[in-house]
Amino acid sequence: MQMLFQGDIGKQTPEQVKKTFWLAREEADAETRGFAEDIYRAATLHATEIDRLIEAHAKNWRLERMSAVDRNVLRVAVAEMLAFKSTPFPIVINEALEIARRFSGPESVGFLNGVLDAMAREFVSKL
Repeated sequence: MQMLFQGDIGKQTPEQVKKTFWLAREEADAETRGFAEDIYRAATLHATEIDRLIEAHAKNWRLERMSAVDRNVLRVAVAEMLAFKSTPFPIVINEALEIARRFSGPESVGFLNGVLDAMAREFVSKL
């Protein structure tokens, strides 16, 4: 989420984010770094589809009206739902809500849960 946030707020390309993000995070182990980069790659490769899905499920909310943290928590969760199908949706949603509790306001948790739950139900119905 922090990589997406950095690109979003700093108007940086994925290449710029990858070049600078890990400089201040040398303590990250290889497994964590690899997983974060895999999700980031999925989120950037499928950004248009992910943003379309978010707007379709976030009733009366446009992406630009959402807080940058909420917008990027949604993006990372949807990327994980799309690219890592072996991870159960409830786990993806729970992880997203934990990130939101840490980086966003308390009012965001219910909003994010509602949007992600609606998406998960739709994805399951299409399986």
